[in-house]
Amino acid sequence: MTVNLTRIYTKLGDGGETHLGDMSRVPKTHPRIEAYGDVDELNAQLGVTLTVEGLPAQYAQWLRRVQNDLFDIGADLSVPHGGDRERLRVKPEQVTWLEAACDEVNETLAPLKSFVLPGGTPAAAHLHVCRTVCRRAERRAILVADANPEVVRYLNRLSDLLFILSRGANGGEEPLWEPGRFA
Repeated sequence: MTVNLTRIYTKLGDGGETHLGDMSRVPKTHPRIEAYGDVDELNAQLGVTLTVEGLPAQYAQWLRRVQNDLFDIGADLSVPHGGDRERLRVKPEQVTWLEAACDEVNETLAPLKSFVLPGGTPAAAHLHVCRTVCRRAERRAILVADANPEVVRYLNRLSDLLFILSRGANGGEEPLWEPGRFA
């Protein structure tokens, strides 16, 4: 599949509307636009995370794959179901891959004894920010009336993976919640 972008500004959105992938027009506040906007923000946050020192090479490789998948998710969300041509849709295999990555890293981590506070190493802190943006993108995707259920499943698993990677990036020295400590 080839994408050709010859002109970046079109002025077509100046009135507060934009085109979906099927060329229908909707307000820029439409649930589809909100959903793939949050996915785009997540992708940008992952890009920042990939610049942080201390991110394990395997994690970086996985995050680059996720960045590509997030473009698939954006494409999926941008086109309502139906129509006369086949569209790019997120597949169950993409979710299965995330589950395998979660399992692989989780096996190396100590069992949790409390909730983890966001932070620790710079890489872990960035991964926590990505996780929270991912959760928002998931909530927005749920609001898309005919969204592909695999999109929601993917985002749900991705937020799990980001949490697990943040724990791994902390190398066992993660900040834990101490209920009532300062009460």
